[in-house]
Amino acid sequence: MQIKNDLTKDITFEDFKAEVLNDYTIAVTSRECSLLGRREVLTGKAKFGIFGDGKELPQLAWAKAFQNGDFRSGYYRDQTFMMAIGKTQY
Repeated sequence: MQIKNDLTKDITFEDFKAEVLNDYTIAVTSRECSLLGRREVLTGKAKFGIFGDGKELPQLAWAKAFQNGDFRSGYYRDQTFMMAIGKTQY
């Protein structure tokens, strides 16, 4: 079985910079969503909430290793992962 390894491919500095900025945008957006949700709970507008703040970097790394056809189970704090694989619109 041949495993495709994208880590060995050469990329330009501009591609690398674009990837880092995209990851940063996803991480910041996810953190802001968590803070907004937490504010809703603490002000009494929502009864309960569990948020994914603090888990952005591991989930971004997980999304990069994830490939089509891989199985995963839903996790209540995986909003960053879902944003990174393009399954949510933000």
